[in-house]
Amino acid sequence: GWQRDCPNSRRPPAVVDVKYMSLTSGSTWNYELIDILPAITTPFSINSTSNDSTINGKSYHVYSNNSGSGNEYYNITGNEYYNFRKLPLALGGSSVENIYLKDNVAAGDSWSQSYPIMVSGIALNAALTNTITEKGISKTVKGVTYNNVIHVITTIAVSFSGVPLPASALVTDIQSFYAPKFGMIQSINKINFNYSGISSNTNQQTNLNTADIK
Repeated sequence: GWQRDCPNSRRPPAVVDVKYMSLTSGSTWNYELIDILPAITTPFSINSTSNDSTINGKSYHVYSNNSGSGNEYYNITGNEYYNFRKLPLALGGSSVENIYLKDNVAAGDSWSQSYPIMVSGIALNAALTNTITEKGISKTVKGVTYNNVIHVITTIAVSFSGVPLPASALVTDIQSFYAPKFGMIQSINKINFNYSGISSNTNQQTNLNTADIK
């Protein structure tokens, strides 16, 4: 009769699968965007709406962004994290679907995606490679320490008519840090593009100041 009285006695404890992004409506993130030259800090906030949108056959959760850059769209499919957003202006600024994180990939592993881009009227192809460089680290951003952080480095290779551009044409330092529940807590975005008389330079850092995750 004991097992009948305690039906849960044989069940293993539930494993809570904490994701590296919250899709719950009402969650808010307050960030700061720092342009290095000239030194300008711009606060902005992201709010998780109650809306979803279908893009390329996937259901994306919609987030509003009060910086004027338009909505942001996130999807979690298993261990893969997608966003649909604009590429940096240095790379033409078109909207693409991007797997920005895989939370089950071992440190040192990577994945690549390629996109056609248009820079100053020139049709190019950009191949983005994301590499998990560190997992399970602690990182402090704006006085808050986050654990189990994943560190991703993104590299970009650009080609024109199938021919890679010289290495000096595109110099990047793109790093992102993701924490469970909070998502991105810091990113570094340095892109220097100089090719065929076209020059574009981005040097920014984004920090998570505070968040209220539902």
